[in-house]
Order: sequence, then structure tokens, then C-alpha cells
Amino acid sequence: MPLQVREVDRQFYRDHLEDFLPDVMFDIHTHVWRKEFRSSAPASTRGPVWPRRVAEENTIEELLDTHARMFPNKKVTPLIFGWPERDVDLERTNAYTNDAAKRHELPALLVTTPLWSASEVEERVLKGGFIGLKPYVDQAPPHIAAQDITIYNFLPRHHLEVADAHGWLVMLHLPRPARLRDALNLQHLLEIESTYPNVKLIVAHIGRAYCKEDVGEAFTTLRASRRLLFDFSANTNAWVMEQVLRTVGPQRIVFGSDLPIVRMRMRRICEDGRYINLVPPGLYGDLRDDPHMREVSAAEGDRFTFFLYEQLFAFRRAAEACHLGAAAIADIFHHNAARLIAEIERR
Repeated sequence: MPLQVREVDRQFYRDHLEDFLPDVMFDIHTHVWRKEFRSSAPASTRGPVWPRRVAEENTIEELLDTHARMFPNKKVTPLIFGWPERDVDLERTNAYTNDAAKRHELPALLVTTPLWSASEVEERVLKGGFIGLKPYVDQAPPHIAAQDITIYNFLPRHHLEVADAHGWLVMLHLPRPARLRDALNLQHLLEIESTYPNVKLIVAHIGRAYCKEDVGEAFTTLRASRRLLFDFSANTNAWVMEQVLRTVGPQRIVFGSDLPIVRMRMRRICEDGRYINLVPPGLYGDLRDDPHMREVSAAEGDRFTFFLYEQLFAFRRAAEACHLGAAAIADIFHHNAARLIAEIERR
């Protein structure tokens, strides 16, 4: 279904985003898939369930149309990959991504499973024209409890070795309940950077640090890093964005949206260290069993705009707090990603 843009959205965009965003943008974190790629059998997921309420599929045509509607008079190029949860057929979603990337001349990542050997990963990436890997926590062996999963359980070292040999991009979603502040996650991030120096590792969602409580001493530890990159997809916390800007600088931050999830109408708050998506009543089904979702009154919900606009407005506040100029903004929203991908494609 085409994105419905309302006057509240147009006004928000004009007031807060249009003059801040550069005319040319690169969205390094987008999903494309078709609903028939999902298994009909019930499947458990280690991630939150609310994203499924936003979109049951996102075709490449819908993605490109959403960019056009959300960013009038801007040119946005997406990096695409499939939906990575366990109940999605990886063969079909990767084939669809491959076809969409070729038809629209877009860069793409291969969604992986740790069951593949190094040679199988290498063959799939090279044959499909992908520029790297999209591992996901949900693909870790099912016998491992969610709180015990490590990065290497779903991004094994033999995948990192082949990615390092080719200088590929890896889009990483951090595991474990403590997210970015988890000491083992931080240890492994620095270890991967040191051991696999040619991997272009992007830590998605600023390490899933959606509330201040998700940070801990992470940015103190991460000052030791020299190459780790971060996207701020699906994140609306301006304070967290400011901390990562001050820690790694604008040259190591890239814009990503997490479309189609950020088509959602919402406003995010934090309570007791947990993020909660406030949403209009009745829009996303029965929310009684979802701790991350809460309905508001119809009057309040009518004032909500897109998740993506809230994300970008939060980043604007962080950028202004850090006194970023137009050149740094252009780097974050386009040039950093464009240079990164050009370097991969030259190899």
C-alpha cells in the first residue's frame, strides 16, 4: 500500500527536516521482501514482535516510492537487504534482493545463516553481486538462550575471514539484553575491528541503544576503536546520538532508516530504561501483550508523524548540539556511505 502522507507530516517535514537534509542522500539500512517468503508455520523470534505490525512486506517498488513521498525533491539511494528472521526463506528473500538490486542498480547485502561455510558465503556474495553480509541474531542456533548469544554465534569467524579477505561491508545487530552496554559485545566489537581490519563493520541502531540506560560505559570503551561505523536507524534518542557523534566523529556515522519499519506513526519514550512506542489507537492491532507498545488518545495520535521523521529530528538536535556544519551533515547522509561502497566495488 502506498505511504499515506498527511498534512501533519508535510508540516513536520517543512518545519524540522527539509532545510536540514542534503539534497542527495544514501540510506544504508533498508529491507525488501515479499510476504510469501514467510513460513506459514509459527516461528519464534528473538527480536521484538512489534515491527511485524507495521508492514507484512516491502517490495522494492514500495521502498522507492516511500523514499520519494517522504523526501520530496531529494534523491535517496538505498542499500537493500531482505528480512532476516528465521521464518523467512533465505533463498527466496536473497534472490529477490539480488533481482531488485540488479533491476534498479542498487547495492545489496546477503542475509546469512551461520550454517553456511566460508566458501558457500563467498560463492553466494560473488555470484549475486552483493557487497557484503547482513547477519542477524535470530539466525543463531535455536538451542542458545537469547541472553547467552554472542556475536560469533550468528556472525561466525569463518564468515568474518572471507569478508575480511574481500573487504566487504557487514551490517551488525547487537545481541544480548544489555545491548550496547554489554561488556562482551564491546569486547567482541573491538576484537573484530582488530582481527579483521578490512571488514567495514556497521553497528546498526547505534548498538540498539534506544534509551540512556542502554549505554553504560560503552562510549568510554569505544573510544579505543578506529574503524567501527554506526548507523542511527530506528533510533530517536538525541542524547545517544550526541554521545556517538562525540565519541567517533561524523566520518564514522552513516544514515540508515530501517524502512519499512519507520513508516510507523509513533513517538518513542523511555520508562525505567525500556523504550515504548506510543501509537494512535487501533492502528496496530491488539497491543496488550507487547511491552514496547502503548496506545494514546485519538487526539494525541492524530498529531503523530512518521517514526523516520522523529528519528531524523532527533539527529538534527544531536548534530546542532555538536555544532556540525553542512559538510559534516552531507558526509553522514551521503558521502560516508558512498565512499564506503565505492571502495568495496573497486576491489
